[in-house]
Amino acid sequence: MLELSRITAGYDPRRPVVRGVSLTIGAGSAVGLLGPSGCGKSTLARVAALLHRPDSGTVVVDGDPVRGARHRATREQRTAFGVVFQQPRLAADPRMRLTDLIAEPLRATGRRDEAAGAVAALAGRVGLSAELLGRRPHEVSDGQLQRACLARALVLRPRWLICDEMTAMLDASTAAALVAVVEDYRAESGAGLLAVGHDRVLLDRWCDETVQWDELRLEKSPSGV
Repeated sequence: MLELSRITAGYDPRRPVVRGVSLTIGAGSAVGLLGPSGCGKSTLARVAALLHRPDSGTVVVDGDPVRGARHRATREQRTAFGVVFQQPRLAADPRMRLTDLIAEPLRATGRRDEAAGAVAALAGRVGLSAELLGRRPHEVSDGQLQRACLARALVLRPRWLICDEMTAMLDASTAAALVAVVEDYRAESGAGLLAVGHDRVLLDRWCDETVQWDELRLEKSPSGV
């Protein structure tokens, strides 16, 4: 289970963008988080993925409280998550070939020997040819780069997937293909999913439950705003 309890977070402690939000995702389940741009849902997704430390509140992953974010969290907790962001060009090192981009988490965790086999298997799964794997981000389309970013998110076989508007910049056919990859992975692994977006039709079709941002339990500020 992934439990976010009374999370307050932002980038300026004086002006948090998330206030007192709680959200629970059961093991193996898929929850969609629906809300307009700028409401704070991406910040909450980063907190859930252990990429941003909240100003207050708690995150519990599979029964274990999280004590920090990024490198301050335990390796077991960090590697339990695979994350796909909305804008692949901001999430990819422009100097890396796609094959190195996908293998990056394996190398970071000392599993270099697994890289070649894992990259080949995942490339086929997400629809990337061997020729595309040798290219750098500026040499491929947004859809092809997002396929590589999804492969990177799956390479450590995470127990939890956080997809933050993963399909927002993609055409309909590519979006459907990547959602299918995520669902195939979840079916075989039992991974849980938090899918963030503003397309209710997509989230309702994709997820077991769709939660609207303004329906989450929010604490009002002392001023009542």
